[in-house]
Amino acid sequence: MSRPVLYLAITNHGFGHAVRMATIASQIQKLNSDILLVLVTTAPRWLLESYIEGDFIYRYRAFDVGVIQLDSLKMDLEATKEKMTEYRLRENEIVAGEVEFISINKVGLILADIPAMVTSIAQKANIPCWMMSNFGWDFIYRSWGGEFNDIADWLSNNYQKCQRLFRLPLAEEMASFPVRENVGLTGGIPRYTESELREKFNLTTPKEKTVLLTFGGLGIDAIPYENLSRFPDWQFITFANNAPDLPNLLNITSRLDRPVDFMPLCGRVMSKPGFSTFSESMRLDIPVISLTREGFAEAEILLQGLANHSYHQIVNYQEFFDSNWDFLKQELLPPQSNQQIEKNGTEIIAQEIVNFFTNQS
Repeated sequence: MSRPVLYLAITNHGFGHAVRMATIASQIQKLNSDILLVLVTTAPRWLLESYIEGDFIYRYRAFDVGVIQLDSLKMDLEATKEKMTEYRLRENEIVAGEVEFISINKVGLILADIPAMVTSIAQKANIPCWMMSNFGWDFIYRSWGGEFNDIADWLSNNYQKCQRLFRLPLAEEMASFPVRENVGLTGGIPRYTESELREKFNLTTPKEKTVLLTFGGLGIDAIPYENLSRFPDWQFITFANNAPDLPNLLNITSRLDRPVDFMPLCGRVMSKPGFSTFSESMRLDIPVISLTREGFAEAEILLQGLANHSYHQIVNYQEFFDSNWDFLKQELLPPQSNQQIEKNGTEIIAQEIVNFFTNQS
């Protein structure tokens, strides 16, 4: 008897979408290892493998571009518009190729985060398409206006064909989706305890003076690392490839290790606005210092959600680059809302997918 096959389509933008999809894939594998996972993405395989311990099929494909960026804060809107126009023109060709793959491999369900074109693939392959996200790309593009409105309309029309959306916290309305179900935060589970990490890396700095610097897969050019010398009794941790060798900066180079694995050590996570980093930090109740990000509609929603539900600090990105980081000496702000945020998104979505295949058998 053939195994059930799940097709996991990931938007072609940074690492965050791939991370949250990989956490779902990992949980599905724990609940039912018989389900064959097909990860359809341009994210590097090593990133997926850092979350998914078992086997999966890696299919290198892209359905969109998200936003073309020079680093985690700088966007190239003209290049984004040109590339998305190209995907729109190639839609029929891309859809036909994936429908053939799905038919040959007897795929039973698509879960997408959150490439809109995938709904057309599902429709032509005659299988359901579910999605998960805290925003749709139509929301991002529409905020830029002009020629982006046509692209946003195209995306909205595709999103309307989605049978079921798992709407994550820190979300926009996502009005294009006909069926929306709110779920909790997603994220990985740290592999090590705080004491294991302290012993392995010979770390003695107290938690309240340990900071994880993580700015997504693209990182940030010209991080002012010289500021770290002003905090000699603090410990900073980074995954950046270009980080300098400093006495109070631990540079993690192993691809098996993930930012979430080091969060138990930290009194704060310093980041740019990004769902996966915020979500993993908030699941572990670790305060976040976030930079601002201009021109990206999701950022304001993420920052407001962070302020509502987490101990936090919001730092203007110019202050991050131009100041001496005195903000680290300030008290963190408490959550503005008393409402608790659910943390079970990974588990809920994975269980719903397992239930789907169980009911099909």
